[in-house]
Amino acid sequence: MSVDPRNPDPEYLAFWRERHLCTLTTPRPDGTPHVVPVGVTYDPEAGLARVIASRHSVKIAHVRAAGEGGARVAVCQMAGKRWATLEGLAVVREEPERIADAERRYAERYQRTPRPNPDRVVIEIALTRAMGRA
Repeated sequence: MSVDPRNPDPEYLAFWRERHLCTLTTPRPDGTPHVVPVGVTYDPEAGLARVIASRHSVKIAHVRAAGEGGARVAVCQMAGKRWATLEGLAVVREEPERIADAERRYAERYQRTPRPNPDRVVIEIALTRAMGRA
């Protein structure tokens, strides 16, 4: 079922506020998908999903390799028969205020403060599509 990523229905948004492990799919240089578990926060007002990560991770390398235009990625979560996917263009952000905001959002959703990491960056996904069944 298609969802407007900037104006989701209340059930869809509530599902993204629950604590669930997610996956991030990024393209490898050869075009094959690389899927890893991550925590994701969803901000429909800004049209963004965010993933915090270490700047040295493979997922960050994949996003950077796509260039300034961004990498086409997807984040997904599921719980029983419920599932939700957000797709968009991902870029790596290194500004301290963006990292702090992403950490705050992560702590709110996952009810725990992320461990300190001086190499932390944020993958910001400008959302182009959403789908699911919440």
